[in-house]
Amino acid sequence: MNEYDFTLKFDFQNSQADPNDYIEQLHESGCDDALIGVGKKGCIALNFIREASSAYEAISSAISDVKKVVPHAVLIEAMPDFVGLTDTAKILGCTRQNIRNLIVKSEPRSPFPVYEGTPSIWHLAEILIWLKEDKTYLIDDSLLEIAKTNMDFNIARSWQKIEPDLQENIMDLVT
Repeated sequence: MNEYDFTLKFDFQNSQADPNDYIEQLHESGCDDALIGVGKKGCIALNFIREASSAYEAISSAISDVKKVVPHAVLIEAMPDFVGLTDTAKILGCTRQNIRNLIVKSEPRSPFPVYEGTPSIWHLAEILIWLKEDKTYLIDDSLLEIAKTNMDFNIARSWQKIEPDLQENIMDLVT
């Protein structure tokens, strides 16, 4: 069993719902390994440190635990996944400038950002894989596994927004 550290953000699909009403129920239904945060009305974030045999098992069981209490909850984002240079540096314990230099000096072999702008945003998993394979950085396997799995959940969530009759055509165009 490995320990996985991740955060899940949910929308309750009801702006009148008060996430505070669910905190005790979430704790009792299996989310006792999470710090629960409420901010925006109708939304909740849970930071888990969960033991499981895989990152997928940890994340999927956490989502199921939340949906047992709030069946209409919709996953907004699984984290860590989308990161900028500062986030990446913090996760890896180095400076932002170090990460920037690695990416700039390694173009075009460095990972492509999901969003190129100010700031640019990448999938953490793609940066970690690149650092591990191309730059021979020692990357924690559970961090890489959780980043890959979160990326998969976030991509699947985004894919649902595509018109079903266009999905096959779009897949053909991007592969």
